[in-house]
Amino acid sequence: MNVTVSRSAHFNAAHRLHRKDWSFKKNNEIFGKCNNPNFHGHNYELVVSVTGEIDKETGYVIDMKILKDIIKNEVEDAFDHKNLNLEVPEFKDLNPTAENIAVVIYHKMKSKLNPNLKLEIQLYETPRNFVTYKGN
Repeated sequence: MNVTVSRSAHFNAAHRLHRKDWSFKKNNEIFGKCNNPNFHGHNYELVVSVTGEIDKETGYVIDMKILKDIIKNEVEDAFDHKNLNLEVPEFKDLNPTAENIAVVIYHKMKSKLNPNLKLEIQLYETPRNFVTYKGN
């Protein structure tokens, strides 16, 4: 029997949606105010869901303390109060859209989980705008 457990977290970060290979005019046409050269910030809300079999000995799909620590180490410590474009290596050459941030979080976390567990990332950039990524 598969069960899904979820944990929420949050982080605050600044970013700029911008492609270095495009002109300022084209960046402004596509990204609008999100292309602000001085960056802008969001209070991101994250929901991490893990699906798998219930362990017969522990009764857990995953120990929530372990999940909490993975989120802290891989996401909160790496992204919180950072400028994603300038301070987070994964975004050196990757536009930090909500979609790309969710995929990066997925891959950082997936490598720390038992491979038998399925992972889903929901990232809220605003209360109304969010993305979901479940892997390829």
